[in-house]
Amino acid sequence: MAVELTQAAQAFAAMGSEPRLEVLMCLVRAGNKGLLVGDIQERTGIPASTLNHHLKFMTAAGIVRQEKQGRTIHNYAQLDQLEALAGFIINQCCADDRQLHANSNGDVQDKGADNV
Repeated sequence: MAVELTQAAQAFAAMGSEPRLEVLMCLVRAGNKGLLVGDIQERTGIPASTLNHHLKFMTAAGIVRQEKQGRTIHNYAQLDQLEALAGFIINQCCADDRQLHANSNGDVQDKGADNV
């Protein structure tokens, strides 16, 4: 699953507050079983209306999935998407060094040399 920059920015923004990250961590720990809103609320202490807002924001960003079953809403971390986001960031590790190494055949020029 390839992640685009805009998609990654939206997903990381959705995790960008302490309460949202706490909710997401609860859902990740729950794994494929997911959690009901009441379970998340019990674990985090976040009021129901605020929690619903956070869940909607994370659902819109694609990192949480909600399934309605009757009057109950089950919430799940989108583990595949979270894994893809982690890979998106980790793949950037040392990219400058890799590029420099790839260009080390004499193609690399000192940009500052022309300004002397």
